[in-house]
Amino acid sequence: MKNFADLTEREVLAVAISSEEEDSRIYMTFAEDLAERYPESAKIFEEMAEEETGHRHMLLEMYEQRFGKHLPPIRRDNVRGFLKRRPIWLTKHLTPERMREETAIMEVEAANFYERAAQQTTDVALRELFVHLAEIERGHEKKAEELQETHLTSGKRDEEKATQHRLFVLQYVQPGLTGLIDGSVSTLAPLFAAAFATHSNHATFLVGLAASLGAGISMGISEAMADDGIISGRGSPWLRGAVCGLMTTVGGLGHTLPYLIPSSLPNAFAIATAIAGVVVAIELFVIAWVRTRYMETPFLRSVVQVIIGGALVLATGILIGAS
Repeated sequence: MKNFADLTEREVLAVAISSEEEDSRIYMTFAEDLAERYPESAKIFEEMAEEETGHRHMLLEMYEQRFGKHLPPIRRDNVRGFLKRRPIWLTKHLTPERMREETAIMEVEAANFYERAAQQTTDVALRELFVHLAEIERGHEKKAEELQETHLTSGKRDEEKATQHRLFVLQYVQPGLTGLIDGSVSTLAPLFAAAFATHSNHATFLVGLAASLGAGISMGISEAMADDGIISGRGSPWLRGAVCGLMTTVGGLGHTLPYLIPSSLPNAFAIATAIAGVVVAIELFVIAWVRTRYMETPFLRSVVQVIIGGALVLATGILIGAS
């Protein structure tokens, strides 16, 4: 790789031309990705892509006047310490806000490049062009705000907020619900197996605690490793994993904590088991409500599904513990 200071004026111009072309393609990719979900925001990126294409034409005209039509095979990836862009396929399915953040970073880096190139060149006309482009890139943030005011009416903003709400459900509510279901249902079998096998609150609590924490760690890691969120747009894998793991642990601990009742109290085991059963019923009701509220699943269907699933797992644990 070459150092920026070692580039000739011809190579600097060639890098600038290829960079403007690539940035234009990135903006058009943003626009195409947003066309169906956020058509008004898509127009913003289409206009920015056109502007980048205009910059490329200005640079290419300057290059052809000085060096002819042949461009040397050098791109910004070949320059040490130069700005890097994420591959286009990794920028799909981002929210409009995240795309605008990417855009802001791109424009700042481009402006820094042109300012540095202006300092390095000895050609007056070329220096003036680089300074002009740097000023344009610095002003793109204001340009984006103006484009938003032009294209994003209050109604369109409301539509985008509704879509973002649906994405929030996909990114965070769904992992949390998955964890709650796993923690509430899957830990029932070992918990009640230990309860009916030992009739000891202390032993049952330890089994339930181990099952809840183990399930939380397992579900959290599985969610984090299943999808990095870059291509699917489902958000930060570590945040999703933390939400899923936490809700799994909470779901398991909900019906485990009643077994903290000291065994020395009269009917302690029966009381703890009855409370645990009530907590399980509450957890299943919460799961059904969340599915109805966020997943648009009919409430009665959700209740039947989670109760049948919980009953089967509970029965399995009781049979194992009683055998």
